Order: sequence, then C-alpha cells, then structure tokens
Amino acid sequence: MARRPLLLAVDGRSGAGKTSLALELAALLRPHLDVEVFHLDSIYPGWDGLAAALETYAAEVVIPLSAGRTAYWSWWDWEGGRPGRAGSTRPVDVVILEGVGAGTGAARAALDALVWVELPAADRKDRALGRDGRTFAPHWDRWAAQEDAYLALEDPASQAGITVDSTTGTAGAAPLLVQALRTLPGWETSLALVPAPARPPLHHRTVAGAGDPQSLFEAAGGPAASVAMLLESSDHATTPSPGRSRHAILGLASDDDPVAEHADGVTVVRQGPVTVRRVGPWFRWLAGVWPAGAPASAPTAAPAPEAPFRSGWMGWLGYGLKREAGSPDGAATLRGAGEGPADALLFRPSRVATVDHRAGTTTLWWPADDDAGAAWADRVAAAAGVGDTGVVAASAGPVPVFTLRDCRAGYLEKVRAAQHEIHEGNTYEVCLTTMLEASLETSTRGRPGTAPFDGWRTYRRLVAANRAPFTLYLRATAPAADPVSDPAAVSGSGRPAVVELLSTSPERFLAISAAGRMVTEPIKGTRPRGRTPERDAALAGELASSAKDRAENIMITDLARNDLSRVAVPGTLATERVCAIESYPTVHQMVSTVTAHLEPGVARAEAVAAAFPPGSMTGAPKISTMEILERLESGPRGVYSGVAGYLSDDGAADLSVLIRTLVATGPAGPGSGGTRLSLGVGGAITADSVPEEEWDEVRTKAHGVLRVLGAAFPDDDAEGPRY
Repeated sequence: MARRPLLLAVDGRSGAGKTSLALELAALLRPHLDVEVFHLDSIYPGWDGLAAALETYAAEVVIPLSAGRTAYWSWWDWEGGRPGRAGSTRPVDVVILEGVGAGTGAARAALDALVWVELPAADRKDRALGRDGRTFAPHWDRWAAQEDAYLALEDPASQAGITVDSTTGTAGAAPLLVQALRTLPGWETSLALVPAPARPPLHHRTVAGAGDPQSLFEAAGGPAASVAMLLESSDHATTPSPGRSRHAILGLASDDDPVAEHADGVTVVRQGPVTVRRVGPWFRWLAGVWPAGAPASAPTAAPAPEAPFRSGWMGWLGYGLKREAGSPDGAATLRGAGEGPADALLFRPSRVATVDHRAGTTTLWWPADDDAGAAWADRVAAAAGVGDTGVVAASAGPVPVFTLRDCRAGYLEKVRAAQHEIHEGNTYEVCLTTMLEASLETSTRGRPGTAPFDGWRTYRRLVAANRAPFTLYLRATAPAADPVSDPAAVSGSGRPAVVELLSTSPERFLAISAAGRMVTEPIKGTRPRGRTPERDAALAGELASSAKDRAENIMITDLARNDLSRVAVPGTLATERVCAIESYPTVHQMVSTVTAHLEPGVARAEAVAAAFPPGSMTGAPKISTMEILERLESGPRGVYSGVAGYLSDDGAADLSVLIRTLVATGPAGPGSGGTRLSLGVGGAITADSVPEEEWDEVRTKAHGVLRVLGAAFPDDDAEGPRY
C-alpha cells in the first residue's frame, strides 16, 4: 500500500521568510523523519506565471503526493525562459511545500497543515532584494501585483492553521512550529518520534515569611503585566479549613509564554512569533497539553519545597464551554454571540511565586534561561517581609450605575416558569441567573474628576470586604489586532482588548492532586449575615435547618457524585460532608464535600470535562436543565458560572466556581472606549421556592460587590442609600 506523507504548506508573500523557515524546520525533523522540501519557485513559469504555476502545483505535485505517489514535475529554466530538466518529490514521512501559493485552494483539501509567514511589506522588500536584488528588483512590482490578486481571490492567510511572524527571523520560530504541529490532528503520532525540546530547568528561592500575596503581586509586576493571575486564599487567617486556604499562587506570563484562548469553536494559542488556530473542542486540545510533566530544578538549586504549583497553566474556563458537555448553544447564548470575553483562556506563566501560610515561607520560581529572573526574584523577595499594606482607600474612580437584564417582575415570572418545568417532570432544580451590567463611559458621563476604572485597586477592596478561600484576580490583555493571525479581531467580533476577573468565590469546583485524589465542594443555600451576633446565629441556624435549602444542596451533591463517578475508581466515591454551614463576611453558605480517586488512564482534562459546568450553577439533571436555562435566561453568562484556577504540570489542579465575580472588559488604551462591568447572580429554583424570596437572594448575593463599588442595586431608588 502506498504511504501517504504528511503535507505541510508554507505560504506567504515574497521576502517573508518562507524558504528559511522551511529549511530550518526540515533540519529539525530530518534526524528523526524522512523529509523532502519542494520549492514552488522551481516551477513558476517566469515572472508572470504565478496563477499558472498554482494549477501545475496542485495537479502535478500535491495530488500525487496525497495519494502516496511520487510527484513528477519540470524545473523552470529562468535564464532560458522555458521548461527545463525533470524533477521529482518522493512521498516520504513529511513533505514541506514552500512558496507563494503553497496554500492555494486547489491544493488545500489535500494538505495536512498550512503555515502562513507574515512580515510587514517594507521589511519583506528589504529582505528579498537584499537576497536577490539584482535579479528580483526589476520585477518586484509586477510579481507583487500577482500576489495581490492571489490573496484577494483565495485569502490563504485566514485559512492557515499556523501563523509565523518572522519579524525577528525564523530560527527561533522553527522549534515552536514543531511544537505547534504536535497539537494539530494527524501530526501527533508522526512527531512522537521527534523529541520535544527540553524545557529549561527552574531556579527557585525560598525566603522566610509568608508574604502578603497582594504586595508580592505588585512587586512582581502583576497589575501592569499583559497576562497575570493571583490566586489568593484571603481567608487563611480565619478559615475553619486551613488546609484549603494554605497557599497563595501568583503567575506572570512573558511575551514568549503560551497564551491559549477558545472562542466560537476555535482554540488560538500564541507563543512568541507562532500562532496556532485549531478548530475543534477545547477539552480535546487541553488533554494534549496537560499534564506536561514537571520541569527539573536547576542543578545548583537546593531541594525544592512543597508547593501546589510551580509550572503549568492558569486561567479560566467560561460557562459557554457547556456546549462540549452536551448542551448546545440556545437562545440565551446566541444573543451575545461574538461578544464579551473568550469562552476560555489559559496561559503558562514563566515566573511564579507561592506563599505557604502554614510554613511561613514564600518561594519564587523562574526558568534558567530568564536572564532577568534573578533580579525579578530579588524584588519580589524584598516584598515578602513587607506584610499586609493595609486598607485600600476608595479611589476617585467612577461609581457604576448598573442595569439588570431582568426586572423584578420578569425574574419572578421566570422563577414560576422554572417551577412549571419542575412540575412537568423535566427537571428537579433550576439554577436561574441574571446579570447586572454597567458601562462606565456611559454611567459617568458629565461627572468631572472621575478617574478610569482601576481593576486591581477595586479587587483589593473587594477582598478586604469579602474574604474567601478562592479570591482571585486575573488580567489578560489581547495582542494588537492582527488581520492575519486573528482575523476576527479586526472584523468587529466584539471581543474586548482587556479582561479582568475580580472574584471572591467561596466555592471549589474541583481539585485534583498529583496522585489523582479528586475533591468537589458544591454550595447551595445562602443567608445574609446578621447585624448582631444573635441575629447572625439565628440566620445560620435557619439555613442549617431549612428543608428547602437542604434539598437543593443534596440534589446538587448527588449530581456532583454522579459527575465524579464517571471518571473515578469504583468504590472510592465518598461524601465527606453534607450540608455543612460556612460563614463569610456577607453570607452564610451551605456546603457539601465529595471525594473520589481518578481512574488510572483517564486524562485529567477528561475529569475536568466530566464535572463541567459546575452542577451548582446548572441544576439537575444537568443536560436537560441547561436546555431549559437557554430558553429562560435573557443572555449569555460568559465567564460567570465557569471556573478558574491552575492546572499544574504534575497533573494537580484546583479550580473555583466563578461566582461573586466582577468581570471588567474594555479597550487597551485611554480614549478608545469605556470599561464594561458585569456581575452575574442567581439562585436554585425548586418546587418549593417562593419567587419573591428568590429575588431577595439575588439581591443578597450582589450585596458584597455592590457595597465595595458604592453602587446601588438597580431596583433601588436612585437617591436611596448605597450598599
């Protein structure tokens, strides 16, 4: 049987660096695979022959190779202006096809991957004429016109699965391109023979003192970083579960660190000059990159201390990924299609700090090839002894004026509609949500002296008022809009340039240890804190004894048990707590704990997917209830109701549910638009729910965030008191 090679096309305009990239890639692959390189300039029939060559290329080169046959073609004699000697290309393991037009539509269906090499026009011309000036210069404009026609007709750049920015050359891009190809369908098996590049070992430094995580994050440069995250157990000093709140973690990505986003069914991964676009499920991509195996410590380093995370991925998985759990987009989700943050964002931070509150230490981690890493560690280590910097004063920033997706009457009607679904036997419990939204550009217009929204400062104030085990801050700034690597970014897709998550979540979605122990802690049941100790105790007791709240919690706990049982070793599933009461600064919550051990051979990403989205944010049964929610809710949830946290290279993970979470989105710079804020809130609806009480619960859950912002709940009198 004929052997079909993997066909990789490298396309781009003249001078972009296609030939250099193709040859460097071939040099990396040849010690492990049989590789041929075909250059399209071998068959261009003169300076006016681009269109004609593409027909020849598809028919005589690509089609035979795709069938596992040797391709026979004729060299073009550029000096004689006529066909020359015979040429051939064998169907070996990998054939790299490079040149203008390599990604032509006539050949595209037979290709296994298409790479587009991008370089600004002025740089391309300088590079091309510097290489072939005497020959090429007289023909540059006429050839460029043919390229223009080809690009206008076929737009190969937007069809490429991989884009390479060759501004700094192609030598550094070739190893990244190999790694990018590993993530594409069809390439993983063949490239398994090619050793992955060794990751640089990690340096680390441990200093005495459990530094204040917020001070460390500031010293590390987190608030101004392009992509950074702080996972902070801000209740560590008062928690009844010190093990859960033992550590804080911060991570910062450099410009060369991978950042992965998923939206509209496409995963886009940017790493330095290479951008990969993969169509397909997010969790399938995740299973291919996590876990990756922990990197070694630098040879001269002291033994590394115990730490939950030193390398891996950090970020969020939004509620929209529910479509991969069997719930397709419906009316609610489609109302916001193409707008708001991506469905998921993960990044690999190269600089990490971990705080161990129990041991009283702070450890800093950075790769051995980070020349500035030691100086960075010095700055952060100095902050480890600073301690908590105290109360953050309210800024002169704007006071947002929120609107609600659902008015009170409309929400009550939806509660009744959910109860109708329950009475019809379509569901047992419905987690109905709504959203508060504000545009600061609009709500502050005409108010002199208002400063721009400061997400980091607001987060610090939120944490001071609402300490919880899973408080987190994440800032992600999109790269400048590029019509090649991200065509949606310049076509009015509505994706924001900056996203900030400010979360004071009390709820753990799923923790997985490196050894495979899984823990989920669903929350259902809420009461506000009382103004006096007596009233506070009465409210906690009322929650503990509430038959309705216990029923809600037990139903979701049973759903969590079912989710984990799909990936657990039989006999290891256990419910360790049922309907326990945990108290936070603004609310009492009812919490249960379910544990299990992951079945050997089951991918960690599959375990996350099996439990996603959190059952406490859907209701039960999960799939049919999510379909009901698509009919009832007024818009997409976005990031809200999803999860966030870390996925460690050793297979460990800890993810919280994104509730009590303010999402801020906006443009990258001043003067180009305002900041939009959103705050999702909701509650579980059962047959026994009282609609008016469900509305009161929505107000209670919004209270903690609104109070810090100085904002009113939208149905309050505009002149009335602020929270």
